[in-house]
Amino acid sequence: MARNSARERLEAALARIDDPKGEGARTCLTVYREQAKTAADAADARAKSGISLGPVDGTIVSIKDLFDVAGEVTRAGSRIFAEERKPATADAPVVRRLRAGGAIIVAKTNMSEFAYTGIGANPHFGTPANPADRKRVPGGSSSGAVVSAADGMCEIAIGSDTGGSCRIPAAICGIVGYKPSRQRIPTDGAFPLSYSIDSIGPIARTVEACAKADAVMAAEDFAPLEPTQLAGLRIGIVQGTPLENLDETVSKRFAGAVDQLRKAGARLSEEKLALLADMAEVNSKGGVQPAEAFSIHRELMSRRADDIDPNVRVRLERARNVSAADYIDMVRQRAQLIRLMDARLSDIDILALPTTPIVAPTMQEVAPADEFARRNAMLLRNTLIVNFFDLCAISVPIPREGGLPAGLMLVARNGQDNRLFRIAMAVERLFGG
Repeated sequence: MARNSARERLEAALARIDDPKGEGARTCLTVYREQAKTAADAADARAKSGISLGPVDGTIVSIKDLFDVAGEVTRAGSRIFAEERKPATADAPVVRRLRAGGAIIVAKTNMSEFAYTGIGANPHFGTPANPADRKRVPGGSSSGAVVSAADGMCEIAIGSDTGGSCRIPAAICGIVGYKPSRQRIPTDGAFPLSYSIDSIGPIARTVEACAKADAVMAAEDFAPLEPTQLAGLRIGIVQGTPLENLDETVSKRFAGAVDQLRKAGARLSEEKLALLADMAEVNSKGGVQPAEAFSIHRELMSRRADDIDPNVRVRLERARNVSAADYIDMVRQRAQLIRLMDARLSDIDILALPTTPIVAPTMQEVAPADEFARRNAMLLRNTLIVNFFDLCAISVPIPREGGLPAGLMLVARNGQDNRLFRIAMAVERLFGG
C-alpha cells in the first residue's frame, strides 16, 4: 500500500491539532504550521526524485517543550520561563539532527513543569487528557509528547526521560516509549532536570518508529530491524519491589505477557536483585537527581516559588537540605552500583517487569496533594530503577481487550540499545502489534 505523501500526512496531523473537540490546544503549545508545510513539500520533492535523507525523512515529529529552538523561549512547561527567559540562540543538537534527517517538526508539546512529575499534570498550560480515557492523566513528564503521538498529531514524539518520562506516559496511554543508553544522545539544548541522569528518547506507536528516531538523534546509521528469535532468549523476571502492590489490571496483564513469552520458548528466570536495596539506601540520603534539580532551580525558588506548580515545588523543596558531602557520596556510590548492576546482568539477555504498577489515575484522583504524591511515586517506582543504574529500556503495550493500557518494560545493559530494539520488535509481534 502506497504511503500517503508527507504533505497529506501533515495536513491530517494539523487537522487533529486544530480539532476543537480534541486535545490539540493543551497538547501543542507551539505549532510550526508554515515551516512544517515547507518541510513536507521538500520531503515529497526528494521522494519523487528518489532521494532520502534517512529513516525519518518525511516523518511528522513533535518535540517536547524543553528543547531549544532558535529564536524561541524554551518554556519547560513553566509560566515563569515563558515570561522571563530569553529566546534560544540555536536549535538543540537533537532538533538539528532531526531537521537534517528530513523530519517535519510540527509542534512543541506540553509537559510537567521542569519535567518533574510522572503524572503529567500542568496547571499553567492545561493537562492533555489520556487518549485511552479522557478523564485520566496522560503520564509525565512527556505528557504532550505521548498525546501528540497517540492522537495522531504526529508520527513520532521526542521526549526526555530522567525517571521514566518517556516510558510512563507510553505505558499508560498504550503506545511505545524508549529510554536510551544516555551517553548516546546529546542533552545539550534540552533544559535540564538532572545533569547526570537526563536522557532523550522517542515515543511512537511502534518499536520501529522509536528505533528510527533514536538512530537519527544518536547520529548512528539505521539498518532495518530484524526481530530476534524469542525461543531460547534469557529473560529475567524481576522479583521483589517491582511486583509489589500491582493494581488488578497491571497484575493480570503482566502475568499474561509473561505467559506469552514462556509459550514462545523464552527461558524465564526469577531474578531477585539485591542491588535494588542498595539503590534505596543511596536514595535515602535525598537522591542524586533531586539534589541536582534543586541546584538548577534554587535561585528561582528564592524569587518566585509561589508561581511554580505546588506539586513540583514540594519535590524541589525536599532536596534543599541535601549536603554537599551527601551528594558526593551518592554520586560515588551510584557509580559503583552501576558497575555492579552491569556485571549482575551479564548472563541475562533482558529483564522484564511492569512499566508502571498502576494504570493511569483519573484527574480527580490526583487532585488532593497527598494522593498526587502517592500515585506519582507509584508511577515512577519501576522506571527510575533503569535511570539510576544507567541502563536502556523500552515500554511495549501489553495486549488489552478494551480496558486501560499497561506496559511491559524490557531492560538491557547500557550500550545494548540495538539488540533491545530487536528483542522489543519480536515481543511487539508476539503481542500482535
